[in-house]
Amino acid sequence: MSFLKHISGNNHPGINVNPATTVQALLEQYGGTSLDKQHNLYDVIGEHNWDADLDAGTISFGEGKIFPLQVLGTFSHSAQTWLWAWANAQSAIPPVVLEQALQLKTYGVQHNIDLFTRPDFDAEENDLHRIGMIAAGIFDASAYYLADYGQGILLVTINGDQVDQSERNNLARPLSVFPQLISFFEMNHKNAFSNYLTQIGYTIAEQPEALTATWNGHTITASFDEQSRLTQLNGKN
Repeated sequence: MSFLKHISGNNHPGINVNPATTVQALLEQYGGTSLDKQHNLYDVIGEHNWDADLDAGTISFGEGKIFPLQVLGTFSHSAQTWLWAWANAQSAIPPVVLEQALQLKTYGVQHNIDLFTRPDFDAEENDLHRIGMIAAGIFDASAYYLADYGQGILLVTINGDQVDQSERNNLARPLSVFPQLISFFEMNHKNAFSNYLTQIGYTIAEQPEALTATWNGHTITASFDEQSRLTQLNGKN
């Protein structure tokens, strides 16, 4: 698993229009869709080992499963710290794979988002998912990936038609993905669910403590308490 060298410049998406301006709001904006994308990714790569070539700009999960990547940063298992890729001078990461990390830094400076501007900080693995979900959403990546190399984890975003084409926009997916999301992170459930369903094509009708979403003959209903926490979730064809 070589990751300290190699990448090409074929995939440099800019920041999406109108992203939120706080970490919490960004997670509520993109968390559902990004977690949904992770299911697409694992449908494609399964349990294959990974190999990243930063000079070529790719990550491979076996024959026919090679995708462009962008490097966000690294996590140390022993120190339990996160280091942004743009701050990792020792590894000589090719600049072309740092574009998204640098764009997040710039966005963080513009909007006073400390998560994006501090070079390193104490972290746990869940923080990598937070960063990955936001990055996959804000750059409209196919997915993010935690590439464990033993001493730590390389966090990357991935783009690939295979992953995008694996998308399963069916009734069961949001009914399983969203409960997973809110078990991982504290957030406004109603805002996050509305954002998620809208982004995957549903039409939303909202009441103060409920919403109804429809798409292609599917109907999802959700109820929330006065603090916007999910209390009931149902779907029907």
